[in-house]
Amino acid sequence: MALRVAVVGSGPAGIYTAEALVKQSPGPVEVDVLERLPTPYGLVRYGVAPDHTSIKSIASYLRRVLEAPGVRFLGGVELGLDLSVDDLLTCYDAVVYCTGAMVDRRMGVPGEDLPGSVAATDFVNWYCGHPDAPEFTLDAEDVVVIGVGNVAVDVVRILAKTADELRATDVPHNVLTALAESKVKRVHMVGRRGAQHAKFTLKELRELGDLLNADILTFPDEVACEDLTELSRQIRGNVDVLQSWSARVPENRPRRLEVRFWLRPVEILGVSHVEGVRLERTRLDGRRVVGTGEFETIPADMVLRSVGYQSVALPSVPFSEETMTVPNVAGRVRDREFVAGWLKRGPTGVIGTNKSDAAETVRTLLASVAESPRQTRVDDLLRERGVRPITYPDWLAIEQAEEKLARTLDRGERVKLVGRAAMLEAMGRG
Repeated sequence: MALRVAVVGSGPAGIYTAEALVKQSPGPVEVDVLERLPTPYGLVRYGVAPDHTSIKSIASYLRRVLEAPGVRFLGGVELGLDLSVDDLLTCYDAVVYCTGAMVDRRMGVPGEDLPGSVAATDFVNWYCGHPDAPEFTLDAEDVVVIGVGNVAVDVVRILAKTADELRATDVPHNVLTALAESKVKRVHMVGRRGAQHAKFTLKELRELGDLLNADILTFPDEVACEDLTELSRQIRGNVDVLQSWSARVPENRPRRLEVRFWLRPVEILGVSHVEGVRLERTRLDGRRVVGTGEFETIPADMVLRSVGYQSVALPSVPFSEETMTVPNVAGRVRDREFVAGWLKRGPTGVIGTNKSDAAETVRTLLASVAESPRQTRVDDLLRERGVRPITYPDWLAIEQAEEKLARTLDRGERVKLVGRAAMLEAMGRG
């Protein structure tokens, strides 16, 4: 008899959990990785920018886990719609929730819901080909990106690049067409703290400085730091780069990027559409950011907020609105229910952090759960409800169709299919 475990979510956290179960279990184990989307890999597929091919190569590692004996991928299956928590506990010895952090945090300022003010997540999903992403037309000349983390840097870089620079990537063809027709001229990336507090990594930051299609500038007074000796090497590197940009002379390139600090949005301006962002100059009072009463307005046709991710509650699963996570102890939620990844600890760490996190959860699971005879199988439940899961071979058919599309369009190794209909057609279900 094998231990049967359902892993809900097929991003890095979910697949690392499946890997840990196979490696750590003292006996046979069967792991079903359930995913509401037709495709696996979560943020590796739908969160990593198309021009970051080295990071996307993590998919090759995750792929080997899904091909391991005892592991199954079941796509197009949604918790709360196709199956309930009770269903899963009837079919499996344990369930591990790994659905990540799927939405952006809100800023909580007037005008945030004006047309033209959108979550950076939606924009990232669009250029990454997420099947649920809204469509974007880049007819804005002035864009303000609120946030100074790696996601904000990705967004700014994609806005600044030419379509030709992205032609060899897997960016969907409709996105490439929109980028070719982009009217963006000026992009402002805004942080409410100083340069030394920014969350982006040095490697990501330097990529902005190497852009061929855009001048990049900072303001000397906003990137000044009195004492760098107490800062980490990474932060000192960031500050050095940002300060060097303040001495740059614009070369009249097609686009202009301004990286701003010590400014917080207080209102998105406009009547029927975004027209600008009103910002207040800030300073530190101890560790708190406070306003100085000095304001400025940046004209904008589009605002992209990138102030952090947060998880959303799953049906019938405990959830803390305070921490926006599932309460747990070393990954244990309650009897036979567990959690891993960002849903467990919040949106912290890098992709690889999920591996050790998943290992901890699996140790907790194996210490408290034993296999038992279960008469109901999830395959039977899904069949009764008319749900036909997307299998791993189906996913491989989608991959092959994307590779064929790239050859047809004379682009790189693959071009992502957009929308569920195209994916179903690729697997012969159109």
